[in-house]
Amino acid sequence: MNIKSLLLGSAAALAVVSGAQAADAIVAAEPEPVEYVRVCDAYGTGYFYIPGTETCLKINGYIRFQVNVGEDVGGDSDWDAFSRGQVQFTAKSDTEYGPLTGVIVMQFNADNASSQGAKLDSAYLDIAGFRAGLFYSWWDDGLSGETDDIGSPVTLHNSIRYQYETSDFYAGISVDELEDGFYKTDEEANNVGVAVGLGGKAGAFSYQITAGYDVDNEEGAVRAMGTVDIGPGTLGLAAVYATGPSSYYTKAEWAVAAEYAIKATDKLKITPGVQYYSDYYVSGDDFGNGDAWKAGLTVDYQIVDNFYAKASVQYLDPEDADDSTTGYFRLQRAF
Repeated sequence: MNIKSLLLGSAAALAVVSGAQAADAIVAAEPEPVEYVRVCDAYGTGYFYIPGTETCLKINGYIRFQVNVGEDVGGDSDWDAFSRGQVQFTAKSDTEYGPLTGVIVMQFNADNASSQGAKLDSAYLDIAGFRAGLFYSWWDDGLSGETDDIGSPVTLHNSIRYQYETSDFYAGISVDELEDGFYKTDEEANNVGVAVGLGGKAGAFSYQITAGYDVDNEEGAVRAMGTVDIGPGTLGLAAVYATGPSSYYTKAEWAVAAEYAIKATDKLKITPGVQYYSDYYVSGDDFGNGDAWKAGLTVDYQIVDNFYAKASVQYLDPEDADDSTTGYFRLQRAF
């Protein structure tokens, strides 16, 4: 009887324990579906879909180390090193008006450990040829070497622009806020300008014409550039004329520049260049400080894919100012 009671009690206890374990058992949850990053090839290489959206994003940029050389370029020193990191985010998506593009460029500069700075280098939206925001104007363009001096003193503006373009041609007009441009004596930082640009290519020849009118300074400038493949390199020619110093051009009343970019090897490019200035600008509200000429040499070498070295030296000889020799050495890795 005692044995029977013991067996029955043990069975009951096991049943209770088994029931409790069954009730308290942990059931593994089904894993959440993971949406992996998908490649977006509709706008070229490097784009991927932002998870959960139909927007394509591309991240690229560069890292640069550079040593500048010139008289007092580093304060009391004739050399100065600095480093830069730049990253660009480009977002694109399809709309009934064509691709909607948004671009943000952040730039970080460090002259030394205690002298660093970050800035918004570009931020704009673009759709159906219209662009609005902070971006570089056509006046930022130049020849491929470092000798030509045919651009605006400041080329990054808050602007509104329309540009029509095909694969071989573009033409456009922009309205630019010129708050940090050139100002004559007693003028204030409240300026606006209108610029136009057109350009294209035909076989081995490419061209660009740019003009701008500075409303507050009541001065304008026009520039033409062209390049053509000749022999082992590319010949580049440029000319610029300005009615007076303005936010679009301040260096001279007129100037001409030439270079020849020699493709010495698949990795090495050597570019000698010259420029002549008439009525070279030194200071004041108008041109008329004598002429000047400039000569230089730039060497580009691709070490490996996305990593290159550049060295440049330039000599400037103004008629009514001291001559100078400047240059730099650069290492840059793009991604």
